Amino acid sequence: MRLCHTFARSSARFDDPCLVSAAGLVPVLAMADRSGLRRLVDEHLTVPSDRGAHAGAKVAALVAGMVAGADSIEDMNVLRHGGMSRLFSGTYASSTLGSFLRSFAFGHVRQLDAVAARLVANLAAYTPLLPDAGQIAYLDIDDTVRATYGYAKQGTGYGYSGVKGLNALLGTLSTPSAAPVIVACRLRKGSANSGRGAARLVADALKTSRACGATGLLVVRADSAFYGRDVIAAIRRGGARFSITARQDVAVRRAIASIGEDAWTTIHYPRATFDEQLRQWISDAQVAEVEFTASPPAAASVP
Repeated sequence: MRLCHTFARSSARFDDPCLVSAAGLVPVLAMADRSGLRRLVDEHLTVPSDRGAHAGAKVAALVAGMVAGADSIEDMNVLRHGGMSRLFSGTYASSTLGSFLRSFAFGHVRQLDAVAARLVANLAAYTPLLPDAGQIAYLDIDDTVRATYGYAKQGTGYGYSGVKGLNALLGTLSTPSAAPVIVACRLRKGSANSGRGAARLVADALKTSRACGATGLLVVRADSAFYGRDVIAAIRRGGARFSITARQDVAVRRAIASIGEDAWTTIHYPRATFDEQLRQWISDAQVAEVEFTASPPAAASVP
């Protein structure tokens, strides 16, 4: 038996007035309201002209659209299909939401950062988002490049990964019993160096982490891209510990070479990895301690 039908190019949408394509938005937006999303936006976001009117409702609509799978302004029409108007009042056309976003300047983005920080703190207070955060928590700093397509996308560039896209710097908070939660995010130009703006983001993320209940031991973790004195200074000012990979410069290699052969301790990985070149399982490593006074370079000197 074989398929002998040829399907023409087509599209589908929910246009029945009784159908709802994403009913799961009801509890999501109920929690957003309880956490003060619209109220916080109305208090902190000041977009000029009539495009900024009812900012809280518009931001809530954008959040709802993204939760429902929208990844473009046109996709925001999902909120106006079928029976959505029976569940939510004040739904906006995608063109209205697009005009709202196009009115944003960098200052408005920072205002939304303030909203996001307060919102996640409220979520942590109302839900078991970060259990045991008062004992020990980990703040991980890293960046990621999200691929984009076309020539008109603003802010894109070819970064260290060789992929054309948008470069986002992220701070995620976790505990031994909780999945990571984004507590800080900063969008940079795609070609930006990994450490650019990291000190400011670390300071913001530490403040938000404390507000989320991470009042005990807080450890900031990052790779060598964030090995700089301004980042470490921000961590120390925030009262946190840190584990940051040092770059393999001459001084570091010299310190490693000074470690005696009998000073290394073997550790076993809980999950072994298979080395294709050696054709064997790698389950052991060795660690050692050595005194070393670090003098990491300032991020301002990094191109």
